[in-house]
Amino acid sequence: MKRWSAILFTMSSIVLGTAWFGLAAAENLELGIPLPLTGPQAKFGEMEMRAYQIAKDEINAKGGIKGKTVMLFFEDSQGKPEISRAIAEKLIDVKKQPILVGEYSSACSKAIAAVANERKTPYLVVTGADDSITQQNYDYVFRLNPTNAYYPAGMISFLNQVVKPTSVAILHENSDFGTSGAVEMEKTAEKNGIKVLLKEKYEKGAVDFKPILTKVKDLKPDVIYMVSYVMDASLLMNQIKELRIDAKLFAGGGAGHALPEFIHTAKDAAEYVVVATLWSPQVKYAGAREFAENYKAKYNEEAGYHAAEAYSALYIVKDAIERSKSMDPADLRTSMKATKLMTAFGPIHFEDKDGYQNQNFMETLVLQVLKGKHETIWPESAASTKYVFPIPRWRDRK
Repeated sequence: MKRWSAILFTMSSIVLGTAWFGLAAAENLELGIPLPLTGPQAKFGEMEMRAYQIAKDEINAKGGIKGKTVMLFFEDSQGKPEISRAIAEKLIDVKKQPILVGEYSSACSKAIAAVANERKTPYLVVTGADDSITQQNYDYVFRLNPTNAYYPAGMISFLNQVVKPTSVAILHENSDFGTSGAVEMEKTAEKNGIKVLLKEKYEKGAVDFKPILTKVKDLKPDVIYMVSYVMDASLLMNQIKELRIDAKLFAGGGAGHALPEFIHTAKDAAEYVVVATLWSPQVKYAGAREFAENYKAKYNEEAGYHAAEAYSALYIVKDAIERSKSMDPADLRTSMKATKLMTAFGPIHFEDKDGYQNQNFMETLVLQVLKGKHETIWPESAASTKYVFPIPRWRDRK
């Protein structure tokens, strides 16, 4: 069995062979969180880990949870579902942790969800967006982030009202997230009278997209829609620029295109790209601006929506524990089900509807890269600035 790397933060001691929430020191409340801290998804894991730490420090500064000091223990899943599953089993079976939170990718979140529901332990999904996670009739699995099916809602509104395209080419990486995101965009586009000229997957981490992009160039779609992680997103836009592929709009389906790192690595090729997103530091949710400023001051980086989700997740766990009759998993599940909480990420209320169970539903946004910065452009009621459309052709850019 592979050995996992674990990163410990602010832990004065670990009580071996005892239940974390039962016989551990009365003043401490320890929580193990699985994240990809090494491997290709480590950037996301690091971002979320930082956000959890900020939330933990704030919570402890205000008295902790039920008077106990929160202590976080991060386990490295390497972004591999089989390791995520093993971590979840250890946290539940060995550490006796009565509630789980964390992970980044859909595949890893699905692995933990299966374990958590089997062991009847509440699990809060933070960023995994594959629709199927909350379509399994899992009583113990809750998700704070909207699913892939809801990612394009704001984008489709922007396309219909502003861009008015007749055709789209969809490119996606071959993970659960990329595949389900592309399928949902295909369905949504066809419902809205936008012809899908191409839907093609690629190997995550590929270095040459030119064969696929040559097909796209020949088809001349109005919109090129990409569902990608950050390095793929950057490389796609750089090669689109290199091949001088013009379109009415270049659009991303969340994830990579929404991260500040996308702008840093794609550079001027990122300009005017629009991206569906779930959150922006410019939203008016209580605490959103303060969190974004705190994150930037502490790490000298912008907080993406994944960070806002992780930050808010710890507050959701805090709220559920404080309302629960006991630390028994069944009581915690009942408490989670009754959640009605406003967070920096937005309103949280877990519902059963449209084939989903324990799913949070909320409005999605659209960002555009303008002058090297993500700006909120849609809906107009939430906009930080006016969108730029039509976008200039490559030959007309400076």
